[in-house]
Amino acid sequence: MNDTSHSEVRTEDAFDVERVHSWLAKQVDGLSEPVPEVVQFTGGASNLTYLLRYPDLGKELILRRPPAGKKATSAHDMAREYRVQEALKPVYPLVPAVRALCQDPSVIGSDFYVMDKVPGLILRGRLPHDMYLPSTAARTLSEAFVDTLTDLHQVDPAATGLADLGKGDGYVRRQVEGWTRRYAQARTWNTPSFRRVTAWLADHQPDDVSTCVIHNDWRLDNLVLDETDLHVTGVLDWEMATLGDPLMDLGSALAYWVQADDHRIAQAIRRQPSHLPGMLTRAEIVERYCDRMGLPADNWPFYETFGLFRLAAIAQQIYYRYHHKQTRNPAFRNLWLAVNYLDHRCRSVIRRSTRN
Repeated sequence: MNDTSHSEVRTEDAFDVERVHSWLAKQVDGLSEPVPEVVQFTGGASNLTYLLRYPDLGKELILRRPPAGKKATSAHDMAREYRVQEALKPVYPLVPAVRALCQDPSVIGSDFYVMDKVPGLILRGRLPHDMYLPSTAARTLSEAFVDTLTDLHQVDPAATGLADLGKGDGYVRRQVEGWTRRYAQARTWNTPSFRRVTAWLADHQPDDVSTCVIHNDWRLDNLVLDETDLHVTGVLDWEMATLGDPLMDLGSALAYWVQADDHRIAQAIRRQPSHLPGMLTRAEIVERYCDRMGLPADNWPFYETFGLFRLAAIAQQIYYRYHHKQTRNPAFRNLWLAVNYLDHRCRSVIRRSTRN
């Protein structure tokens, strides 16, 4: 990946490189001495991601492992993330090829897995300083953002061997209940209760529209792009993939989609260049997605509110670790402000839906 958002490994996230190399050389053909150069990607806020460089071999691999500190019970399951990618790869080629899964705690103290690095460009909150994206290209890219998601949602879970990945009907209800509980468990004194929001979600939840493979963290900065024409060459970060309701996946994705007319707080926490001229608006994305999938958008305020609340809960879980000094990553210091802002956004959507 042509991604400059990496640095030296933080002390709290370091591991024994020689031990990892010794284990990995037994799993992947052609890995020889010396040990790899290791840098840490700084873009993620959940699982930790490292680049393993073997300059003499012309080879680069990616290592994924959980963070230290308190974790949600179902989060950071490396074996599950590995299995999802391994199963999806034959039918959804944008998944990176996984190479080895380690469940021996003596290597680095936790499960981890290694996969191929997908070459290409990853766009973050700001474009690279030497890059200009015309409005026509921005529109094409945002259309690909939608279309690549619909392609995933049309994969047959049974054909991948992932029919048992989810829990069946009731996905919407489980998500509302689960994220309500997780937010309450991670709440700190400086963040809102979200009681009005969660009560509204509980009272207005629709039935599942269907069940399919969902990514659960669909963002532009999880897509790898060809550097020449910006078509999608890879999809990253399958940590939260499962079987579930496709509109819930879209609602979660659009919680990250900050458009040009959004509030300055939203612009400050933006993680992808979705604000650029030519990019589809959230409403246009919903329309394009529902047309391609043949799904109604009648209950969209529910999915939009859920996505914003879920994002707040994720941010709060991460901030909880910073608040309780389980991590000192400065990128997490002001996440409590984002949580407060997302509470305001949820209430605004609910008010608009009540007036309409």
